[in-house]
Amino acid sequence: MEVRFFRGEELQREPHQLPAALYKLVHLLFTRLEGESLFVPIRSMQYLAVIDNEEIVFVDGQGPRSIELAWQRFRPQERAGLHEPVPYDCVFYEEKGRQTMKRLQGEFFNALRLLEERRLRAEGGASITSLNRES
Repeated sequence: MEVRFFRGEELQREPHQLPAALYKLVHLLFTRLEGESLFVPIRSMQYLAVIDNEEIVFVDGQGPRSIELAWQRFRPQERAGLHEPVPYDCVFYEEKGRQTMKRLQGEFFNALRLLEERRLRAEGGASITSLNRES
């Protein structure tokens, strides 16, 4: 299935840092898809994140299919250690993206953890719970 999003002109680009745990989870979940895009619903904000090889884009789930902001140019090689944050660029395509960004990193991390928990439960298979019935 192909889903198209529209990107306006770049309004601003800012340097940011992604916590190491969040970068690791993004990388892990995306790698499992072997090149397919990963769609992550951020229900608490009514947003959709789309992860591909080059960037993570964020789209308001209530509005048109236009990209509000994107995280690009991840540079994990610039870290001195694996537990240090990963530098990246945040690119704003809509004015409201600046407000959205204030909550996005934390809410996105929560959405990714939920996605991973569901995947682990699905892989776990069936379990049997014994019922102790008294005669």
